[in-house]
Amino acid sequence: MPGPEPEVTSVRVSVRLRGGGIEERAWDTVPAAFLQSAAPWRTFRWYEGQRHYSGTYWSATTGDHVIYESRLELARLLFADFDPSVRGIVAQPFLLTAVVDGRPCRHIPDYLLTGDDGPVVVDVKPACRLLRPEVERTLGWTRQAVQTRGWRYEVFHEPSPVVLANIRFLAGYRRFWLLRPGLVEELRGTGLDGMTLGRAVASVPGHAEEHVRAAVYHLLWNGHVTVDLGRPLSSSQVLRRSS
Repeated sequence: MPGPEPEVTSVRVSVRLRGGGIEERAWDTVPAAFLQSAAPWRTFRWYEGQRHYSGTYWSATTGDHVIYESRLELARLLFADFDPSVRGIVAQPFLLTAVVDGRPCRHIPDYLLTGDDGPVVVDVKPACRLLRPEVERTLGWTRQAVQTRGWRYEVFHEPSPVVLANIRFLAGYRRFWLLRPGLVEELRGTGLDGMTLGRAVASVPGHAEEHVRAAVYHLLWNGHVTVDLGRPLSSSQVLRRSS
């Protein structure tokens, strides 16, 4: 059984400003909009033999690059970019400090997501590390601090490999300006609901199949239609109009 919740007091947040400098405030006074404009707290650490795979991902949601420090963080970025309810993504958005059971603690969450469902603070951790006492402790007091704001807190670990592979594939079609002009709108008007993916690709005469296929995949990416992502994508899968 889980132990008692820690006593978390004196929670403060430090934010790295995009124009330079750092601003520190009491945690319960900082609006999500201010945090959404933060610069990443850490910079990249490149060195020979490093165990983490770092990089930048161009997000269709933000129209800008977002950093990640591991393949698992990249996976969470892909899920966030694919989620139509997410409007903002900030990597390493702030430094939280607090007194936890009488001891000073600090933690940098991996992502802040903002959107239709309110702010979500995300930590990314492999499942094998979640039961380590020091990890449990850090995630526990961070969760408590976040939830005092009425915000959601999420610990993300390894997703379904099939779902991740499908979203990673569809992300290749997220850049709308690479598609044939007008083709996406033409497809929107063809009544894709109930069509198989294979039939949808052949539903717009006068266009090369590869161009129509790319437009259909873009509509899947942006949520206009959906399929069962728990199965590998195939021409027999049925498209459904998003509610």
